[in-house]
Amino acid sequence: MNKLILAVFFVVICSYFSNPIKSAEASRRHTVHVSKAHKTNPTHHQHTASWYGPRFHGKKTANGERFNMYAMTAAHKTLPLSSYAEVTNLKNHRRVIVRINDRGPFHGKRAIDLSYAAAKELGISGLGAVQIKPL
Repeated sequence: MNKLILAVFFVVICSYFSNPIKSAEASRRHTVHVSKAHKTNPTHHQHTASWYGPRFHGKKTANGERFNMYAMTAAHKTLPLSSYAEVTNLKNHRRVIVRINDRGPFHGKRAIDLSYAAAKELGISGLGAVQIKPL
């Protein structure tokens, strides 16, 4: 029994000290990777935006108010209702602040549905590449 414990102890110690440089490099790479992951902010990535207007004008939104296509509002899947977000068009760098008052979009991989007024202010006529920053 003592020989078995001694053998296990020897194997563990040998494997730990077999190549300390390699172990240190792996540890450092892991630390760099983790720190980069914590520094990136998912809200600053490129997202796809669309807009909605006449077909939904006057209909109830998720927070109970009537949708106004001429107001600076938007629909988002996860941002809290009645919160604000700054949306930047990545092509022309125009920015607007919208109030999240609805849920959506529910088509494809779009991240946000802007009201007609917000999309027009940003210069988006169909789909657009945007950055979304919750405020």
